Amino acid sequence: MDGDFSSCISESVKLDDGPPALYQLRTKIINLDRQLDENSKLRKFTFGKRDHKYPNKTVLLVGATGSGKSTLINALVNFVMGVKFEDKVWFEIIEEEKRKSQTETQTTAVTVYEVFGFEGKTVPYSLTIIDTPGYGDTRGIEYDDIVTKKLQDLFCVPDEVDSIDAVGLVLKATENRLDERTAYIFNAVTSLFGRDMEQNIVALMTHSDGTEPTDALQALKEAEVKVARKENNEPVYFLFNNCQKKKIEDKTTERASKFAFETAENGMKQFTAFLGERPPQSLKTTVEVMKERICLTACIQNLEERVRTIELKQKTMKKNKVELTKYEEEMKKNKDFTVHIEEVYREKEKIESGRATTCNNCKENCHYPGCTWAWGPSWCEVMKDGRCTSCSGKCPVKYHVQENWIYVYKTKTVKKTYEEIKTKYDENKAQSEKKTSLVEDLEKEMAKLQQQKKQDLDEAFQHIEKLEQIALNVDSVFTYVHLEFLLEKMKEIGDTEKVQKLERMKDQIDEKNKAAANYFRKCTDFVKNKKEQAKYIFGKVTQYFSNTGSGV
Repeated sequence: MDGDFSSCISESVKLDDGPPALYQLRTKIINLDRQLDENSKLRKFTFGKRDHKYPNKTVLLVGATGSGKSTLINALVNFVMGVKFEDKVWFEIIEEEKRKSQTETQTTAVTVYEVFGFEGKTVPYSLTIIDTPGYGDTRGIEYDDIVTKKLQDLFCVPDEVDSIDAVGLVLKATENRLDERTAYIFNAVTSLFGRDMEQNIVALMTHSDGTEPTDALQALKEAEVKVARKENNEPVYFLFNNCQKKKIEDKTTERASKFAFETAENGMKQFTAFLGERPPQSLKTTVEVMKERICLTACIQNLEERVRTIELKQKTMKKNKVELTKYEEEMKKNKDFTVHIEEVYREKEKIESGRATTCNNCKENCHYPGCTWAWGPSWCEVMKDGRCTSCSGKCPVKYHVQENWIYVYKTKTVKKTYEEIKTKYDENKAQSEKKTSLVEDLEKEMAKLQQQKKQDLDEAFQHIEKLEQIALNVDSVFTYVHLEFLLEKMKEIGDTEKVQKLERMKDQIDEKNKAAANYFRKCTDFVKNKKEQAKYIFGKVTQYFSNTGSGV
């Protein structure tokens, strides 16, 4: 045995006698999101103890289920440890058989693997691998959003990950085209980074026979995936084989196993040399992109709630206008005469999981779901220079809390007299304003709400513009949902110039990322249809129990 693995073997769990003998490495586990094991979606597994006199290289890996990413991670770890074919041992930091039976909650986790103590065996540095097993989840894009949020949380945790040496896009060397799901996954990841990351994004091709992967390279080209390029404009790629741990039964399987090992080892040498030569990219710009995306999302979500509230108020005002027009004269004559009018009110509602950052001054939801790693409102990513970027008042941090509830708006019918209604509007008037009727007061209030709606939409549009300036992948499908909402509302208020720009951006996403955009659209349509089906079924069930008198 060339490498000194005696301590590793004695401290590991034996999974199979082999050959090669299969061992599970014992690691220290930390939940970086401070959640219980069954709920955590951001975990760190550490093997060995770091010696800070050696540099550390960080690799982010992403790929669809079945691409061979788990085997590739284990192969990286074995290469760093100095394992040779002749050693007839194989170590796993990810137990691949166990991963096949993981629960749905676990598969949405972002996992960090750290390997220390082998500096100088094959490379002069320690290794950190970030795995994103949830991307491309067959259950829908809402699970991809969880992975994205966890990456954002990881990169924002102080002193955890401050730079990345390579982003590895994992795909099979036998691929002759990127399916819509894989194209979407790669689009989603590259959209997270700033422009300076492009030269550190590479293709890691698994299941290789050692020959040039002509079809896979053509597939990357056709999908216009942003990766580092060679002088001939060919994507930078590395080849690996996924058969290193297959059991050796006879001379034939031994020859095949040795070839697989040598192919993977050659790819590892080239890839780790690339890591050593290529300067790491600070996550400063990436975090800026992520923070801007967080702010954008929070702004859009807050905006949608504010617009829905405005539209709810406008709807109730229209009803109240009819009622007041009908009885205003009678109410003036009889001070005790009452009418039934609708009022919009808000109340706190408990959320099932996580926390939300809310403003006690504006009574609004500023960031929900909130930053899981933030210790308090001041740490929340929607806070800048001591103020919130999301709530309508842009209030100081001191007015905000992080709790397990959110504000919701509802309507109720109340009885009020003329004086009670009039007092409400008179309190909002300047002394110089002339006296007006209740109907006129309502019309003025509706006009103010419409102006506020326009300001909210303009604010969201500014976030889109800023993101366009700093992101590596401007035409990200993640922008799609925001564009859809903004387009609809901008058309309603008749802002032709902004509508045209948003439509151009939407067309660019469709043109440059057709496969990814198609996958995104299908997923969102599927989710919408499922929700509509659920509402329909619930309605039918409710109707049945109502008719039978059983109650739900």
